[in-house]
Amino acid sequence: MGDAEIIPIGTRGRPGRGTGTRPSAAARTLAGKSRAPKSEARPDPPEAEAVRTEESGTQPPVAEQPATEPVIPLLGEDVLPLATDSEALAPRLAVTQREGPGIPVGDLLAAFQVAAREVFGEQWETQLAHFLAFLRRRLTGDYVVDEFGFDPEITERFFLAAVRPIAEKWFRIEVRGAENIPTDGGALIVSNHSGTIPVDALMTMVSVHDHTDRYLRALGADLVFRLPFVGTVARKGGATLACSEDAERMLAAGELVGVWPEGFKGIGKPYSQRYKLQRFGRGGFVSAALRTQVPIIPLSVVGAEEIYPLVGNVPALARLLGVPYIPITPLFPLLGPLGLVPLPSKWLLEFGEPIRTDEYDEGAAEDPMLVFNVTDQVRETIQQTLYSLLMQRDSVFR
Repeated sequence: MGDAEIIPIGTRGRPGRGTGTRPSAAARTLAGKSRAPKSEARPDPPEAEAVRTEESGTQPPVAEQPATEPVIPLLGEDVLPLATDSEALAPRLAVTQREGPGIPVGDLLAAFQVAAREVFGEQWETQLAHFLAFLRRRLTGDYVVDEFGFDPEITERFFLAAVRPIAEKWFRIEVRGAENIPTDGGALIVSNHSGTIPVDALMTMVSVHDHTDRYLRALGADLVFRLPFVGTVARKGGATLACSEDAERMLAAGELVGVWPEGFKGIGKPYSQRYKLQRFGRGGFVSAALRTQVPIIPLSVVGAEEIYPLVGNVPALARLLGVPYIPITPLFPLLGPLGLVPLPSKWLLEFGEPIRTDEYDEGAAEDPMLVFNVTDQVRETIQQTLYSLLMQRDSVFR
């Protein structure tokens, strides 16, 4: 026992590994004789096989593969067979049974076509092509934005498209006197303002566009452009700050400009004073029209006063939040967010005959008395038309 060799754990039966000693020559010889002889027919390397094939002029045999359809892998072991036959795009809904799990692409496309026809009608392919073209233009920057930030494509496809169903189905707007709006050239539309929330401006914009195919460039208060996101959207929709400089630039460029001179005094007046025009400011819109010699079209809107009947206000909270007023209506804040849904009143929009300004002298805009007289003429025209429309209206909601 004293001559026994001690083999560390993990190296038993493996001489020469982990012990720092090598097996004896006799042991190596004996181990070599005990190994089974290897086969002499060893496979040639690929390089040798390629050389031999090139010298003999024959092609290497190709292993036959089972004929299977190309597949698109999905999650796990599921696959989606890729149909390659001519019937792949045929409008069929039944799923053809094939070997292995999955849904044929042809059937998937056919189901998509049927669903698209149900949603978009028979012209869904054309609409999809238009949308893809629009998406390409937006991604590549191939669109036009003017110096005020107005984006006609966004306005047409999104803003007006979203507002139009409300104007047609909810308020059922009836437009009169649209022929008084010039088909080209600059013009200034002056309207009364009401409704607690300035929805009437949006309804006027979509009504003008649908009846004249022209965009109405609104002049907004500075509060609109100080609000996050709202200011950006207003710029995209064609609005700009209600100042004489911007108004004159757009009128001189031949744009159709809209202004609501009552401002927040008009939309924030109580329901008891509905359809009674507030003061029209200092007549800055008249000065802009006189300088650019564009016609003034008075607009009277009936129906907007009833969408949010203003019965109260919280002036302390309004000052704290920096807004003109906090409205209280019969439904808000009593019903919470549901109280913000406007009542479906019936609207009437009547455009009056244009008031020409090109008959005045070049310096007429500097005459304060003349500016006051034209401002009062526009205000009285709108007020008398409001009274006339109210007498013709049978009901607020029909």
